[in-house]
Amino acid sequence: MNRWLAFLPLVVLSALAALFIGWSLKRDPAFKPDALVGQPIPETVLPMLTGDTAGPGQLDLKTAGVRRPMLVNVFASWCAPCRIEHPKLLALKARGIAVVGVAYKDEPVATRAFLDELGDPYAMVLVDREGRAGLDLGISGVPETFAVDAMGRITAKQSGPLLNDADIERLVASMQAPARPLPSKK
Repeated sequence: MNRWLAFLPLVVLSALAALFIGWSLKRDPAFKPDALVGQPIPETVLPMLTGDTAGPGQLDLKTAGVRRPMLVNVFASWCAPCRIEHPKLLALKARGIAVVGVAYKDEPVATRAFLDELGDPYAMVLVDREGRAGLDLGISGVPETFAVDAMGRITAKQSGPLLNDADIERLVASMQAPARPLPSKK
């Protein structure tokens, strides 16, 4: 009887492994939760990157667009996919699309060196050294990009680097869309 008890943990682990495999086969790997889409962008005050230092000025993410649509791109100098998406961000700047950068868990000196090396696609860069904006935005990693309309509402999100032109156009189109009219009472 005691010999069978020795095999019990192995049986339990095998059952759990089978359940996990079954669950992973049924789930959609492309699904990424976009909990903030349709919500106002969080009011997170961060210092602005000035040269290679944070501050002295501070700005709220919500007012960074100044009543204009914008893309908010969370990036870091240590992030390899951020380097890969950088030419797409420069192309957005050339098109006149406002992109606000949030330097996530990065030192201002490293952020400035990154931008000096690759070019600066941002209308402004906010410094998120502690990752506070990352928590408020619910990011799972960098890079992530949020489309924000003129009213400060998040209209779309891209997790991962902006590589696909269709994804970029989806973000740009969503932030340009006119607000829905209020329902009328009849």
